[in-house]
Amino acid sequence: MYSSESDLQFRKSSYSNPQNCVEVADLPGGDAAVRDSQNPELGHFTIPGAEWSALLGAVRR
Repeated sequence: MYSSESDLQFRKSSYSNPQNCVEVADLPGGDAAVRDSQNPELGHFTIPGAEWSALLGAVRR
């Protein structure tokens, strides 16, 4: 697992607004780490892989 937040490779969507967006990093097993791009020092929360896939599928539809 990751020893610190700095080990994660966060990215943001090319569609995002620079003043208001979230960043996501891939975790093992398909899970995702999500954080506020304006306050990365507050850390991230983890979304389990199945829920992340469901969310992305719903957004794409």
